[in-house]
Amino acid sequence: MSVVLFFLGLVLAYAGMLGLCLAMDRHWKQLASGLKPGWQRICRPLGWLLLALSLLVAWQIWPPAMAPVGWLGMLSLGGISLLFLLPYQPRLALWLPLASAPLLLVAGVLG
Repeated sequence: MSVVLFFLGLVLAYAGMLGLCLAMDRHWKQLASGLKPGWQRICRPLGWLLLALSLLVAWQIWPPAMAPVGWLGMLSLGGISLLFLLPYQPRLALWLPLASAPLLLVAGVLG
């Protein structure tokens, strides 16, 4: 199992859960009230797209029979981390996927 692919799938699952979270009015007002409301409409399809991409990454990591189980584990890790970050560090919860992208790029090049 590639560690870089695992963390890529985990970041995609987290970002997908964040997209679905931002599609709700309550969380949109809490996290992204400074952005235009039109962006909220694309959060739900973008969230589902990111979750589907994390499933594709899971199929690259594990055998086909194990991939959905591993994907559900990645969804659980992404969802629980978002759940714990939202009340205490909402801005960190919003920027965490973007901050992890350069780290994944460097880890992919080095590893």
